This record gives sequence, C-alpha cells and structure tokens, in this order.
Amino acid sequence: MVSQLEVSALPLAPDAIARGLVQVFATPDRTFLTDVMAQALRVAGQGQAVLVVQFLKGGIRQGGDRPISLVQRLEWLRCDLTRHLDRTPPTAEEISAIRDLWQQTIERSESGQYELIVLDELSLAVEIGAIDCQEVLDFLDDRPGHVDVILTGPSIPPQLLDAADQITEVRRSRRS
Repeated sequence: MVSQLEVSALPLAPDAIARGLVQVFATPDRTFLTDVMAQALRVAGQGQAVLVVQFLKGGIRQGGDRPISLVQRLEWLRCDLTRHLDRTPPTAEEISAIRDLWQQTIERSESGQYELIVLDELSLAVEIGAIDCQEVLDFLDDRPGHVDVILTGPSIPPQLLDAADQITEVRRSRRS
C-alpha cells in the first residue's frame, strides 16, 4: 500500500502565517492517551518530526539526554526519575529533574525542527509546582509558529484551557 500526503496549493496572502494549534486532552485518570500517541505516530509517519515529553513518568533513568527514537521522526523523552510520580509528594531532586526536562523541551522547541510537541502530564507538573503556568503560556506564545502542541493531564489550569484551540475531554463510558 502506498500513501501520499498532498499539500494544498491554495495561495496564502504574503503576510499570512499558518499558526500551529494548541490542543488539550484532559482526562480524570492518569491514563496515557492512546489517541494522542496515535496522532503523534501518524504525524511522524507522514515524515514530520515529533517530540513526546513525559514529565512524571520515570523509572528507567532516561532523561532528556537519552531520548528514545521511534519511527525515525518521533523522539520520546522521559524525566530522569527513579520512579513514576504519583500521590507521594516529589522530592527536591525530582522537582529539579522535571525542571531540567522542561528546559530541554524549550531548547528543543526553539530549534524549530519539530512539527508536533506532545507534553504529557504537563498539567500535573504545573500542579505540583515544578513548572509555573505562566512559563507554559510563554512557551506557547514563543514557540515557532508552525509547531502544534498537545497538552495532556487530569487537571488542566484554566489559563491553559483559555490558550487552547481545541479541548478534548476523555472519559470512560457510563456503560458497564
């Protein structure tokens, strides 16, 4: 099977700049969102660079300097933590690791090489005080214009919801 991506030939006004979208996927549970990863894999499969950053997943001592590469165009970063952060309050060392990953995320975004950046459980990193919400808003404003960003988490701050172009709430079906 062969697939081909076609780009619209519609002319843009000389001063028009296509701005990337900010999407929010909110869920009451801390479950990894299959739809988000499917979207990331689809974008990477179309030849565009994708960065997936998981702020509270650890346990494999990956860190930002040891990314996992999938399907050639998808880079996956996890925080350099010895455990997954859960209900136990994070230590100062864990907060520092989250901050370090956040700084690496900003630097990678500034390179302009990615078309899509997924920030998994960013809302929880904000909630525990590791990342300031205003920093995230600044990141969204300052990112290269073509970059789409997906934010995930169970408790998205209202300011981030206001900055979103699309909000998707994922919940379990009421059926048993």
